[in-house]
Amino acid sequence: MAQIETFERSWPALPFIGWQDTCATLHMWTQVVGKIRLALEPMVNHWWQVPLYVTATGLTTSPMPYGSRSVQIDFDFCHHALVVTTSDPQRVEIGLAPMPVAEFYEKVIGVLRDLGIEVSIWTMPVEVADAVPFEQDRQHKSYDADAAQRFWRALVHTDRVMKQFRAGFTGKVSPVHFFWGSFDMAVTRFSGRTAPPHPGGMPNLGNWVAREAYSHEVSSCGFWPGNGGFGKAAFYSYAYPAPPGFADAPLRPPAAVFDSNLQEFILDYDTVRMSDDPDAMLLEFFQSTYDAAANAGRWDRAALERT
Repeated sequence: MAQIETFERSWPALPFIGWQDTCATLHMWTQVVGKIRLALEPMVNHWWQVPLYVTATGLTTSPMPYGSRSVQIDFDFCHHALVVTTSDPQRVEIGLAPMPVAEFYEKVIGVLRDLGIEVSIWTMPVEVADAVPFEQDRQHKSYDADAAQRFWRALVHTDRVMKQFRAGFTGKVSPVHFFWGSFDMAVTRFSGRTAPPHPGGMPNLGNWVAREAYSHEVSSCGFWPGNGGFGKAAFYSYAYPAPPGFADAPLRPPAAVFDSNLQEFILDYDTVRMSDDPDAMLLEFFQSTYDAAANAGRWDRAALERT
């Protein structure tokens, strides 16, 4: 019992240099699965129909409609399997082990076809520089089971704290969700006002996609494991559009900083996990950065927040 409690309560070490190859491979695997969800789900504002969600064992698409049936795809990082289930019911597992993205893509599409589900996706990865189509990608093929499980445990902790933070807002707010394009977890609050058109510019992602995502003013916070060139796991928070004075607002905890290159507030994951109370520190970061956006942007806080 003590071992289980330690496993559940401790925030795991997640040094990016130790699992960056597995991270890159998982990024592509989640894009394969995420694009299947994109193909099957009806459109929802801000693309809220496409992310994945944290589960007790990994990540899930949640049930996706296919005719009169439903299909769900789960990453299970405890038993290291990709699990495909349908409402018929049928269930098929693909073992998660070192394999090229091309092989993973072929297996997933093959399993769906065997289950009577025909789905066509655009196989070019999005929001990734120098992307290679899934069916041609034999470079990304790493799977460190321990690292994948530690990553999931970090998501479990982050998911719990983000849901607590989300509960304090009565205005429009996103689910807590995992975006496979940028490979990060996020929750986003909205002021209720429209925003200027987003400039876009993300690799293999139409500007119209970004404009739908950022059609209204937001304060968004999240977590990413260090991919995209940042090099270490971190929590972030930003506003779009960033109001005057946003970057200079007082910030908590003291370890948090404003990164002028990213134009976001940043708090290192290791600082949180090694603190005496990681949950409290992370909530403080989310709240103070939201305060910065809402105050500088003159949000109607009395109408948007739970008192």
